[in-house]
Amino acid sequence: MTDVVLAATDLHRAYTLDGATVPALRGVSLELAAGDFVAVTGPSGCGKSTLLQLCGAMDRADAGTLRLDGRDIAALTDTELTRLRRDRIGFVFQFFNLLPTLSLLENIALPLLLARRPEPEAFAAARALAERVGIGHRLGHFPAQVSGGEAQRAALARAVVHRPALLIADEPTGSLDSENGRTVLELLRELNGEFGVAILLATHDAGVAAAAKRQVRMKDGRVA
Repeated sequence: MTDVVLAATDLHRAYTLDGATVPALRGVSLELAAGDFVAVTGPSGCGKSTLLQLCGAMDRADAGTLRLDGRDIAALTDTELTRLRRDRIGFVFQFFNLLPTLSLLENIALPLLLARRPEPEAFAAARALAERVGIGHRLGHFPAQVSGGEAQRAALARAVVHRPALLIADEPTGSLDSENGRTVLELLRELNGEFGVAILLATHDAGVAAAAKRQVRMKDGRVA
């Protein structure tokens, strides 16, 4: 039986804007198993980012159920959610979100250091993964000293260094040129295959979505 990493059922989420309620999700259901690679597509404002925030345990749904790595998100305390995000989820964003005062090596090792892994072990794992994504020669540099493509590779290495069950990628190629974008997509596919991490990626780009094994199109807060 395939391990289910993420099971979202009938998710609803609305926000209040200038006193008015604005629905972002209107009953979205989605399931990812280990090794899945799913691209969520659709126009701006369709609910892609809201769905990723809920699935990444960064926000809570107003209604519906969400089970991540076998755990009911609604039943977890904020401390338990923080631990779940740290240990079982990786994140890659459009603008890298690397810490500017840390070297690339320190940025990549950060999830392991936060989990209180011994420094030699954390840095060894970070170096090995940096070599894997082609930035082993840049580990002593700071984020401002490397190219956008190299920064995103570092962000990708950081996202999977702790071997998460789920990788959330929100427009991971959105700020890259086409060549670097293709490189990052190829790395995502390779890491998906090698590590078996389930990937949930949001994009407005049909070419990016085509790299996934499965596509889910959203419109007006629903799966179209």
